[in-house]
Amino acid sequence: MTPSENQEKLHRHPRFPWAALVCLGMLASITPGCGGKGAAGTQKRGEGAVPVAVATVAQRDVPIDVEVIGNVEAYSTVAVKAQVGGELVKVYFNEGDSVHKGDQLFEIDRRPLEAALNQAQANQARDQALFGQAEANLARDIAQQEYVQAQAERYAELFKSGISSRDQTEQLRANANAISQAVKADRAAIESARAQMAAGKAAMENTTVQLGYTTIRSPIDGRTGNLMVKQGNIVVPNSMDLMIINQIQPIYVTFAVPEARLSEIKKYMAHGKVPVFAQSQDAESAREAGLLTFVDNAVDLTTGTIKLKATFPNAERRLWPGQFVRVVVRLAIQQNGIVVPNQAVQTGQEGQFVYVVKADRTVEQRPVLVGARVEQDLVINRGLRPGETVVTEGQLRLAPGSRVQLRGDRGGRPEGDRQGRGKPGS
Repeated sequence: MTPSENQEKLHRHPRFPWAALVCLGMLASITPGCGGKGAAGTQKRGEGAVPVAVATVAQRDVPIDVEVIGNVEAYSTVAVKAQVGGELVKVYFNEGDSVHKGDQLFEIDRRPLEAALNQAQANQARDQALFGQAEANLARDIAQQEYVQAQAERYAELFKSGISSRDQTEQLRANANAISQAVKADRAAIESARAQMAAGKAAMENTTVQLGYTTIRSPIDGRTGNLMVKQGNIVVPNSMDLMIINQIQPIYVTFAVPEARLSEIKKYMAHGKVPVFAQSQDAESAREAGLLTFVDNAVDLTTGTIKLKATFPNAERRLWPGQFVRVVVRLAIQQNGIVVPNQAVQTGQEGQFVYVVKADRTVEQRPVLVGARVEQDLVINRGLRPGETVVTEGQLRLAPGSRVQLRGDRGGRPEGDRQGRGKPGS
């Protein structure tokens, strides 16, 4: 049957699909036989393979870290105040200077307190003189008492013998009693003079202390801040801050970690000192090393975190109070950990998995148990072996058994080594 007869027969049967008509036309334009190669020819080798990027599973020692954001806090802070009033006559430092404990910072006018001290010293000398006078009076009255008492006793014996009169005997006895009372008064005057001397001495010592407060010295090693009262102003005692000193060597870094990590941190602290590293937001700055020294006694109920502090020597003064820093708490070092780039791990309905490239360039979907993260890599606790190849890019077009075409090999790296990622593969 000729092609024209076939078309005429199709027109007489309207239910015949037009797709069949198109197929018949194509068959007429190619070599006879549906199984022929036609114009397309044989499929080239490698067509249909999915291009992917890969990495080699590495094995190395990896740190177990907790990474958070922390805040730098001064080791100690002292607000310097005046303890006596007067004119601020001298400032011995410049704002922002580093000072040492005992360095002189300010001087307040000493003259009013020096005058008060001179007065207290004069009063003390007067009280000492009065005390000496009271002692002399006591000695005189005691001597007179002894004489009068002996005389009264003699006249009493004479009165019994009828030699002296009653009136004379009673007069001598009254004189003896009066002298005895004078001795008691002298003793009381001595005690009063002694108390007056003690009060004068205390006043003199207090004035001496107040005079010492006119010279203000640094109580700690640290760095001075803004000067709030300038030279020449009148200061009022204990009412205003003259300046604030922050101790920055050593220095604290305060941060918070989730309460789920508390038991782990306490476990490692029980076995030894836990190192902590801090680095400013500037990526080029060096890391400071310190030790974890404080764990708060309660978990914050609003955030579910617990406050920790680390102490840093801060020898180079890279850390500054109030600064935000990246904090790494290094709990331990995991020996011979299995490491892959974090983009190799995918999450499916049954959990986390990776695509492993087999020797025949097909992929296998393998479930893995993921551990800690180390920079841009993940530790695999179960599911992979060192030396295997995993897919890091192009997973969305893959299924188990898919054939892949490798674009590059990105192997696991030692910590801090930026070389070797993305090196050319097959």
